[in-house]
Amino acid sequence: MTPCLDRIQAFLSAQGVHAELEPHPQTYTAPALATVLHEKGKYVAKVFIAWADGDLAMFVLPAYDRVDLSRAQALLGCALIRRATEDEFSHVFPDCEVGAMPPFGHLYDVPVYLDAALARRPHLVFAAGSHHEALRMITEDYLRLVKPVVADFVVHGPEPTPSAPAPVPFA
Repeated sequence: MTPCLDRIQAFLSAQGVHAELEPHPQTYTAPALATVLHEKGKYVAKVFIAWADGDLAMFVLPAYDRVDLSRAQALLGCALIRRATEDEFSHVFPDCEVGAMPPFGHLYDVPVYLDAALARRPHLVFAAGSHHEALRMITEDYLRLVKPVVADFVVHGPEPTPSAPAPVPFA
């Protein structure tokens, strides 16, 4: 377990909330996480860190979607917004592997914005601070604890269609 996962689990425990830990093979993207966990991408939350007028903001959205920076800019009321670089945010999440930050920006003093469609899902699955551990929790609990700004700021991507399993070669 990572110190990040320890932090999240301590926070959830203190709030009386359960989240299911799901160890998995190493993944680096939310779509890959959805694949290895056999979960639809609409339930897998990914984190996008933005640099908005000199401040960081955390956007949480479904695995196959992307942030519409024009909508995000209007939402934040900022003059300039762009994807933050790893150098700009990695020090803010020192107990997490870069790129595996959980959607708990409030634990790191980063405001959280949650996609409206994701807010309507019964549960969320997300990276838990590493590229090989995820958490699954009830969305209602997430909303109550994190208190994100819920808004529509994404361009929805197509959910991939399941493909037939690869044939098993004869030995």
